[in-house]
Amino acid sequence: MANFSPELMRGSLDLMVLSILATGSKYGYLLQQELRDASRGLVDLQAGTLYPLLHRLESDKLIRCKWEASTGRRRKWYELTEAGRKRLSAQAREWHAYAECIRALLAPVADALPRPV
Repeated sequence: MANFSPELMRGSLDLMVLSILATGSKYGYLLQQELRDASRGLVDLQAGTLYPLLHRLESDKLIRCKWEASTGRRRKWYELTEAGRKRLSAQAREWHAYAECIRALLAPVADALPRPV
């Protein structure tokens, strides 16, 4: 399966990361794995993209982090703040409306589009 284009993903990375963190605290590698698994392999964020994104979300007060050694080694765990939950909720509503709009716009040509193999 092909990954999505960077242009398509750019506007939704925050939403993706916040949605994965909505299920509980995660350290970076676990977050990468769960994002990949939840997307059935279509979203595979590299560390060079993920960690700057996490730092920005933290500076925006949407997530917070803490260092723990609960897994046998010291790791930085990330979790949503209340502001992060509110942002996730607002962005999720907006993306659902946007996806519905795109679906409606593409409906007239849907039958003419090639089917994935």
